[in-house]
Amino acid sequence: MNAINNIYDNLRGDKTIWFIITLLMFCSVLAVYSAVGHEAAMKRSGNTEYYLVKHSLLLIIGLAAMFFSYRFNYMFYSKIAPILLAISIPLLIYTIFFGPEINDARRWLEIPLIDQKFQTSDLARLALVMFIARSISNKQNIIKDFKSAFVPLIVPVVGVCMLIAPSDLSTAALLFITCMTMMIIGRVSLKYIGMLGLLGIAGLSLLIVIGIAFPEWVRLDTWISRINEFILGQEGGYQIVQSKIAIASGEIFGVGPGNSLQRNYLPYAYADFIFAIICEEYGLIGAFVLIALYLGLLFRCTNMVTRCPKTFGSILAIGLCLNVVVQAFANMAVSVQLVPVTGLTLPIISMGGTSILFTCISLGIILSVSKYVEEYSAFEIREEEQSISEEKLDKNIIGRNRLKYENYY
Repeated sequence: MNAINNIYDNLRGDKTIWFIITLLMFCSVLAVYSAVGHEAAMKRSGNTEYYLVKHSLLLIIGLAAMFFSYRFNYMFYSKIAPILLAISIPLLIYTIFFGPEINDARRWLEIPLIDQKFQTSDLARLALVMFIARSISNKQNIIKDFKSAFVPLIVPVVGVCMLIAPSDLSTAALLFITCMTMMIIGRVSLKYIGMLGLLGIAGLSLLIVIGIAFPEWVRLDTWISRINEFILGQEGGYQIVQSKIAIASGEIFGVGPGNSLQRNYLPYAYADFIFAIICEEYGLIGAFVLIALYLGLLFRCTNMVTRCPKTFGSILAIGLCLNVVVQAFANMAVSVQLVPVTGLTLPIISMGGTSILFTCISLGIILSVSKYVEEYSAFEIREEEQSISEEKLDKNIIGRNRLKYENYY
């Protein structure tokens, strides 16, 4: 107990965010262990412990990556953003043409020796959010200028999203919306943001033309079938029907942990449709708790952003938070047929590899920003107390201390 208290006392940054992440990881272990039962029966002779250990190890690796990224001064990410973006673009291009085709999509690169797959769009999403936050903060004095400020923003946004969209339209759309929201928060002119929206529509139209000419490059048939299924199918496709059965079976209190029946019928119950399994086993109460955790993360990040004195920290934190929270609600919306099937996982909760890793890195960066906000607020309080108690204090010393502190960050 003393060890836990020591960790809590020495933990810097927003402790509520730390608590929310811990609860999400705990929920993830319970949900995956239950939802993976059918998969284990088909591939591992019913050995669910294999998936439990594998998923737990991935969460531990993600937690280590989160703590590692949290330890860095968040301004470090402004420096490496162009490098990461420069690395991710060739990787996306390589994936489109040479990546292994899995479920009619080329999203991954195989990592030799460890038998794992690397989803290049996860790196690209993180790199682009960091780069847009850096660009907005560096151009605050000219943010209304079209040529000097806006053009350098739209080129990477449209370019990266168009490279992700051929095999993963939902991820590209989510990233595009996140970048537009970051620009709104960063005071970019609304007419320019509207222009970016039109460019996005034009880019999507171009991809449709390419998909007609080269069906092997763009998943156009999948896009059309899912949209038709959503619009024309009253009950939705097979996945949606099984998902709604699971949610209805859970009622208010659920059937209990490990008692799901729909995990035997619902494809990807441990990934894309894990929310439906949670609703079945824990009912509406479990669903509302999960929704409250994601809303709590968004609220804490928004509150932190309003107190952050640095533009880069504010834009970076809210961009990364939106990337996680909007994806979470998009995943939940699919399970209840509010939007077409997307293939997006539930962040942290779903079983995965690079998705868990990069989500944890994003959360670590958010915590790094919150650590600075916490330290800056404490510095402000100390300075105010000194100025009140000692009127003869040399104000030049305070000014130098403030400048030194701000320059450090």
